[in-house]
Amino acid sequence: MPKNLFGFVLLMGRRHQIAIAALSIILFLAGTAPLEVQRRIINAVTGGTPYPAILLLVLAYLGLVLLEGATKLMLNLYRGWIGEVAIRWLRLSVLSVSEHSGEAPIDALAEGVQLSIVLAEAEPVGGFVGTSISEPLLQAGILVAVGGYMIFLQPLMAFAVAVVFFPQVGFVPLMQSAINRRVASKITVMRHVSEGMIEQVVTSEALNAQSDRVQTLFSTNMSIYRIKFTMNFLMNLMTQLGYAGIFALGGYYVVTGKTEIGTVVAFISGLSKITDPWGALVDWYRDLKVTQVKYAMIRDASIDAAAVQDAGPLHRQEPALVP
Repeated sequence: MPKNLFGFVLLMGRRHQIAIAALSIILFLAGTAPLEVQRRIINAVTGGTPYPAILLLVLAYLGLVLLEGATKLMLNLYRGWIGEVAIRWLRLSVLSVSEHSGEAPIDALAEGVQLSIVLAEAEPVGGFVGTSISEPLLQAGILVAVGGYMIFLQPLMAFAVAVVFFPQVGFVPLMQSAINRRVASKITVMRHVSEGMIEQVVTSEALNAQSDRVQTLFSTNMSIYRIKFTMNFLMNLMTQLGYAGIFALGGYYVVTGKTEIGTVVAFISGLSKITDPWGALVDWYRDLKVTQVKYAMIRDASIDAAAVQDAGPLHRQEPALVP
């Protein structure tokens, strides 16, 4: 297995990552067009434009939304497929260690680790492959495109919106580091649970040990939930402050005749278009850090298993991605 997570991503298929990235670029470039059409519809309605012209704008808006949705559907399906290919590769790679072991005995700990990887750990690591490059490219592209459009419409209002995201740059990495430590501890405990199930030793000490591990998993998960949902609460609070800023500053500009009502509506829609990709970027960052921890543990377990079973170096084979 490659030494790092992105080496594994490239092993799963460079051509597919390039194709997914191309779809992501098309999607974020088309992201600002519906906002502009929406702004023109509002201004046309309030400005006394003939109805046939308004209807044409509405049809154009529907066409753009349909194109954007179809492109996103293709992207999601493609990312899901490449992710499943990576999951299959990981599971087969771990199973091949057992097959190459011959008659060599496998202790309960090694077997428990293999069981945990095949049933639970491979899926989130392999699933990340599909979004590893395209997700940050897509969401950052949307942020840049929509943010640039908002700056073009009204720079001061755009700055007021941007300010609410600055604190998140500080508290998100700190809280994610705390989550990562708990995830590593959780995986270790789950492997020990698998080990205990394989040993099938029914004694009071063994049962108590398993009960303690289950309780540890419960406490660890609850700790992760507290940090994760507190982070979500703070991010949502920042977003609502952004809406309040748009209402206050935009309302002042409309009352004083410095901007049109359509611009305020475009900013409200634009903030939702910025909030979603920003949240997706934060989720991707969280997944990246957690997946790096999980991948490192899978890689180390595979190396240890191969060494203990005297199977020699793992046979590294480029997976056949295209049927």
